[in-house]
Amino acid sequence: MNFDYHIQRLLGRATCRLGPGARLMRTARIRNIRGESDHISVGPNSVIRGELTTFAHGGKIEIGSWCYIGEGSRIWSAALIEIGDRALIAHNVNIFDNLTHPLRAKERHEQIKQTFTRGHPSEISLDESPVRIGKDAWIGAGAMVLRGVTVGEGGVVAAGAVVTKDVPAFSIVAGNPAVLVREISPDER
Repeated sequence: MNFDYHIQRLLGRATCRLGPGARLMRTARIRNIRGESDHISVGPNSVIRGELTTFAHGGKIEIGSWCYIGEGSRIWSAALIEIGDRALIAHNVNIFDNLTHPLRAKERHEQIKQTFTRGHPSEISLDESPVRIGKDAWIGAGAMVLRGVTVGEGGVVAAGAVVTKDVPAFSIVAGNPAVLVREISPDER
């Protein structure tokens, strides 16, 4: 049982939409700063152990059916992050569709000052670009998937990889920055 989720709902705060059989485990955190529960959806039979966050100025997270989001993983959206059916996101993975802070130091300071004093800004540009994780993809422990990236169907991101470019369907990438290691043969699919 996830007490944080139930407390947020009791307080009337936005959380998420859970499909039938979807579960938020004890370690799951829903931070729907955008304030609309429809902007985070968890598909049927999916299990969430990590953190799902939307920003005040935007963001949407759509998780398919039978997905897994591991403990310590963070999915932060200011645009759109789509995770296809049966995708596995291991522990301590970070997926961002934005820069999280402005590049210019002055703007970054203003953002932090506002966040500390009034909450997350409802108007800001963080150079957002959607992220798409295809169905049957696997993102290994400690990997990072950055804005604008698509991980194709059945794609595998090795543990610790930093993904800055698209991952072709049925292929494996590894490293920092991630590079193609090999394609997944038809008999491995």
